Parts: sequence; structure tokens; C-alpha cells
Amino acid sequence: MDVKLVLFKKNGTQKAFDLPSTSSVIGRRHDCDLWIALKQVSKRHCQLSVDNGSLKVRDLGSRNGTFINGKKVEHVDVKPGDYLRVGPLTFLLQIDGRPAQIVPPPDDILAADVKSPAGAKKATSAKKAAPKKPAAADDDDLIDFDEPGDAQAGGDLDDLEAEFADLDGEIDDSLEDL
Repeated sequence: MDVKLVLFKKNGTQKAFDLPSTSSVIGRRHDCDLWIALKQVSKRHCQLSVDNGSLKVRDLGSRNGTFINGKKVEHVDVKPGDYLRVGPLTFLLQIDGRPAQIVPPPDDILAADVKSPAGAKKATSAKKAAPKKPAAADDDDLIDFDEPGDAQAGGDLDDLEAEFADLDGEIDDSLEDL
């Protein structure tokens, strides 16, 4: 089964990532198969696995949740054309070349709220410390699949750093409104 995760960027461009194995972990830890260096992504956020000809997504106890087509999920079978949201990033799941046409998700999927955890206190400080980004071998790379012999995938994603800073501010602002 050939699985690709197609990342949608704010500027309208896309970046496709091949799933490197039949079981791949997405998270903030550098040893994850798909490494996303954003604080909204848990260290081990979710797992994608191929089992008996189907693709399954399982949340690994992430803080902000794993979403398929805008709905929070724990463990679910997915199909071609479903949208996976991990932190602020949305991916289209392309399986064996389907769907052939890659289209961005509808606004209601992109605009799905990330609720604060139960019992979380509202931030009251008007001044916030700058977010800390995990250190990486090349600190400009924010997302990378760990593929043997593959160079860092972030070369054309360097422009995302400012975009992610904007998203971080939007998330902080929405949490203050809660």
C-alpha cells in the first residue's frame, strides 16, 4: 500500500511525504518517523499503520488530539481523501494514488477548534515568553520524515517558520478567549 501525506500550506502550496514504513509515528520527538518541531504537536502524537490492506490512525495520548475530517479520534480506519490534522497542520491522506485530485480541506475542517484540556487555567499574563522550538540538527527544518539516506525534507519548508509563529499566536489568542 502506497501512502502519502499531503501537507497544505497557508500560501496554497503543497508538500507530499511518503509514509516510510507500515507503522509510522508522528510527533515532536526527533526520533519519530515524521518529526514536526512545533509545540502544539505532542512528543509522540499519533501513529499511522497499515494492517490487512487498510490504513489506521491511532492517537498516542496527545495533548491537543488527533483529528480526521475535523473530528477528534482515538483509533480509526481511514480512507483515501480523508484529512488528518496534527497540531496546526492538515494533511490529505492519499492511498495508492487516490484521490487523484488533491484539494485543500473545506474551511470547517481547517477551522475546527482545539479545545484546552479539562481543568486548564486561562492564561492571564499580557506578556508571553517567546515559544521555544525544539533543537534540531538543522534548526530551520520544522518537519521531516526519517527516511534512510534521505536529506532533510525541510529545504522548501524554511518559509514555514514565520507561518508557524503566526499560527502559534492565533492558538495563544484563542486559548485566552476560552
